Amino acid sequence: MYLTLDQMFDLTVKKNVNKEALVDLTKNKRLSFGEWQQEVNQLANALRAAGVEKGDRVSTFMFNTHELGTTLFACSRIGAIFNPINFRLEPKEVDFILKDAEPKVVIFEKVLEPVVASIQENHPEVSFWFIDSQPPAYAVNYHERVQQAPKVKPDIEVSEDDDYAIMYTSGTTGRPKGVVHRHRDMVEQSLGTIAQLGLSQHDRGLVTAPMFHCAELHCCFLPRVHVGSTNVIMHHFDPKQVLANIEEEKISCFFAAPTMWNMLLQEDLSQYNLESLKVGLYGAAPMAPALVSACKDKLGIDLVQAYGMTEMGPAITFLDKEEQLSKAGSAGRACFNHEVRVVKTSESGLSDAEDIAEPGEVGEIIVRGPSMMREYFKRPEATAEVLRDGWYFSGDLGFMDEEQYLFVADRVRDMVISGGENIYPREVEDLLHAHPGVLDVAVLGEPHEFWGESVVAVVVKKDESVTDKELDDYCKASEDLSNYKRPRRYVFVDELPRNASGKIQKFLLREQFKAGSMS
Repeated sequence: MYLTLDQMFDLTVKKNVNKEALVDLTKNKRLSFGEWQQEVNQLANALRAAGVEKGDRVSTFMFNTHELGTTLFACSRIGAIFNPINFRLEPKEVDFILKDAEPKVVIFEKVLEPVVASIQENHPEVSFWFIDSQPPAYAVNYHERVQQAPKVKPDIEVSEDDDYAIMYTSGTTGRPKGVVHRHRDMVEQSLGTIAQLGLSQHDRGLVTAPMFHCAELHCCFLPRVHVGSTNVIMHHFDPKQVLANIEEEKISCFFAAPTMWNMLLQEDLSQYNLESLKVGLYGAAPMAPALVSACKDKLGIDLVQAYGMTEMGPAITFLDKEEQLSKAGSAGRACFNHEVRVVKTSESGLSDAEDIAEPGEVGEIIVRGPSMMREYFKRPEATAEVLRDGWYFSGDLGFMDEEQYLFVADRVRDMVISGGENIYPREVEDLLHAHPGVLDVAVLGEPHEFWGESVVAVVVKKDESVTDKELDDYCKASEDLSNYKRPRRYVFVDELPRNASGKIQKFLLREQFKAGSMS
């Protein structure tokens, strides 16, 4: 029998009631596990008093805060479904998610208030809760609601198979899809990460990557709660402050995307005492062997790579610290209780789980295991497309070597990964196609020494007077595209390569970039 996240939380508190659980550095707030449990109970009761029932959604729209973690466990207390929203999204993108998820409550912070203010009238049925002082007229005070609520645990029956969260991830069409996970999924994901990283109650973990993202939330924050270690929360990533916090808080472990690790290495490390560091997790993109070695030499930390996707919770493989150089370029082997295969691709687009590719042969990466999503929220056709015969068909391309180490050849086909964030070209292409001076466009990623990849748009002009500055200003002015998705370079061509069915052959464009014939 699996635990619910609520039961897991209470078991941890029972063993560590007086131990420090949370440190919110921005608000200078420190909570023991016992104090945090009381706040979780109060928020759970406050949500119930506001009409939130089992199965209702509660959304958060904030950077890293202790309130986000408290909301997660308060929802698990009452069987509500937790929905953390990406704080980088534009108003129209947030508006779409709120219309799709239909939350009863949205909890947000001051820095994001302008976004909420611009869309809140579209959601008269939503109760907006403000975590800072002096809420706007349309919102209520989060902390007043919590302080007025009873401290006893609400009596709501929640099972391991109940839905825990909806986490939105953009699809290849650019429209976000809500990935639904159950309680048991995340307990299993947590156990695998604990074992892989060797976490214990003596660890102190730094939360510096976005908590709305499953890499930080499910592979770091939750496992540390599970074992009774301390989570030290930074509002957002800042390299100098990260290093200072490692020293001051005696941090032993944390997650960062490769770009973030690289930013840390650019600082004057001699100013900081980093002796407490033990292990670091990275993901979202591969890391060059030279960067792995630099982290070991300069930070004194061993790195472990995780590869996965939101649909799987996310981790499906790990590359251990001893393998970072000997298996450079690999995403590692299947994590505990998961099976990963590479199967031959089919012209029909539907791969067969039993048609396994030979070692070294590129095919589609599929996976099955206990952390697999239940469904895409309200999208039965999209669910049926990727969940078949007990497997999740990722759409990612890769190959296995003879020792069952996975190598990823392409991430969700044409996805661009910049600074650890997934960017789907179709969304950018759709916007640029709407420009009156653009006839045709293909968006792809090109290597960038700092961000890993940057977005480049290959454009066929309709109007010869169109310039890259005009297109850049057009993207900046759009409310439909987040700034981090904006192309950083434009290349103008006479035509785009297409196959017989009319699809753009992006692999040919990539080859032209590699050959230096497109600049």
